[in-house]
Amino acid sequence: MSDPRYKIVFDGALQPGVDITTAKLNLANLFKSDVAAIERLFNGSVVALKRDLSHGDAQTYLQALNKTGIDARIENETAIELNLNDVHEHAPAVAEPDSPYAPPRASVGESLPAFATLKPFGVEGRIGRLRFLAWTMVLGLVTLPIVGVFALIALGLVSGESTTGLIIGGILAFFLFLGFFIVSILFSVQRLHDIGWSGWLWLLNLVPVVGSFFPLVIMVVPGNTGANRYGPPPPPNSTAVKVLCSLWIVFFALIFIGGIFGGFSAVQDEYESNLESSYQSGSVTTDEIDVEVEPAANSADEAAEPAQAPVDSAKE
Repeated sequence: MSDPRYKIVFDGALQPGVDITTAKLNLANLFKSDVAAIERLFNGSVVALKRDLSHGDAQTYLQALNKTGIDARIENETAIELNLNDVHEHAPAVAEPDSPYAPPRASVGESLPAFATLKPFGVEGRIGRLRFLAWTMVLGLVTLPIVGVFALIALGLVSGESTTGLIIGGILAFFLFLGFFIVSILFSVQRLHDIGWSGWLWLLNLVPVVGSFFPLVIMVVPGNTGANRYGPPPPPNSTAVKVLCSLWIVFFALIFIGGIFGGFSAVQDEYESNLESSYQSGSVTTDEIDVEVEPAANSADEAAEPAQAPVDSAKE
């Protein structure tokens, strides 16, 4: 006796809270088909999306289909009886390659990956929160050494008493900043796609007040668990992604500690400067008093000497 076989059927039902338009778009992305062909699956009739499956394969296909938002189910495959009547009756159905129900009879699992392909330098695709932070950290780590090299080149040319270094350094810095800016936009667009938002919402970063907290929204809002209109979900985060993301914690911790020590150092320098200025102010006042007193004493002595001379001559 052969192992029991199963099929996946769909009657147009949706999972709770899922919009029918979103489900159709997800199915269109999953089947690599247009929405017009997918809409025929929502006519209320029971359609077999996949046949002749083992129980494990049926569970895998069902999980992929349920992520689109539809409410599919697994049913036992009806045993086929081999007789001439069945053969003649089902023979015309095999010769319908252009039938709108052909995609459900196709191999769904092989043509529809469960996860999207990562495209770091494109506007298509999706990335999650951790991968967004990790890629941004890599971009920063790559940019800093390049900035250091450009600075050394500029300083080397400037030391020769020439303005060429400043011009070259300014041009290189401009193109470096432009490249960094464009790549960061691509990362943000893919992060917005993961949330299910349009990439044009990145322009909110340029709006006053809103642009001050919108990057935080991009980093905090979770993405869609299943496929959305921008494609399947991104692959799971690797160990490298998690390590690079954790570097942000170290980065912010260093900034916080540096800010605290910088504040203490500024307060101490200001206190020492005020103390030194107060000492200098006190010594100047004492010198001024000494200078003013000494001429007064000398003038008094000089006035006393002529007064004693007539007294002495009179006595004689």
